[in-house]
Amino acid sequence: MKRLLIDKILYAAASLFIVMSLTFVLMKTIPGDPFQQEQALPTAIYQALRTHYGLNDSLSEQYVRYIKQLALFDFGPSLIYSGRSVSYIILEAFPTSAILGAAALILAIPSGILLGILSAIRRNVWQDTLILLFISIGISVPSFVMATLLQYILGIKLSLLPIAQWGGLSHIVMPALSLAALPTAFIARMTRVKMIEELGQGYVTTARAKGLSEVTIIFRHVLRNTLIPIISYVAPLTASILTGSFIVEKIYSIPGLGYWFVTSITNRDYPLIMGITIFYCALLLATSLIADIISLCVDPRMKRQRTPMSP
Repeated sequence: MKRLLIDKILYAAASLFIVMSLTFVLMKTIPGDPFQQEQALPTAIYQALRTHYGLNDSLSEQYVRYIKQLALFDFGPSLIYSGRSVSYIILEAFPTSAILGAAALILAIPSGILLGILSAIRRNVWQDTLILLFISIGISVPSFVMATLLQYILGIKLSLLPIAQWGGLSHIVMPALSLAALPTAFIARMTRVKMIEELGQGYVTTARAKGLSEVTIIFRHVLRNTLIPIISYVAPLTASILTGSFIVEKIYSIPGLGYWFVTSITNRDYPLIMGITIFYCALLLATSLIADIISLCVDPRMKRQRTPMSP
């Protein structure tokens, strides 16, 4: 198990380095720069700004400087927001996205698992039909459509919740519901399929023959095997939700990482784009590694595998 974990850590480190390099290359291939606005700057000021931020240096010099800064956990200064570093913006925005993401995860994971279990054990009856209908709606309706519908129904028509902005608990409910709809439906579908598959296995028949109750069979035996693929899905889900949904945060005017990422693209703020991208990638790899460790604990058979799982 120790060797397997070392392999996975090395695999994650290599993946992060590749993402850092590709992000740098992609940013440099985009035409224009942050200082080319609608109102053109005087040539002298424009060149002075490019020289100050090292944009006139060769690509190799910029890349080496970029890697050195990342090695020191320094993403550099924002090119648009004077006096603010990218690290400061990320540290300032991430707690907001994390709170919103945690609320969505708290809603999505237990709700999805419970709905999947209920749908499997009540297969082909009215409860199963209702849950399958919810799954279809949750998977097919995009998050921005869900967010708009919730704003219209709960915010405008019923006046139960604030439509936008970020403040108290009431501001979290609608964005969290918008973010949680898709993962809840997907987890419910995964749980239902895997649960039905496990209920048909021989060990379930043996357990029933021994007189074990259905509750004991489901929650002590079947559920453990059912959770393994769900854990693998929860890892990228956690990274995605904790960093915030770009569209949902923009719709609700929430000052999280998603909002800043969209703004940085609009402003061509290269250091901020690269910083948020790398931060997201690092978080994704970290949660995938944690999911691998949990999977090893849940399913000891994975200890015999030597090939790292993809994040």
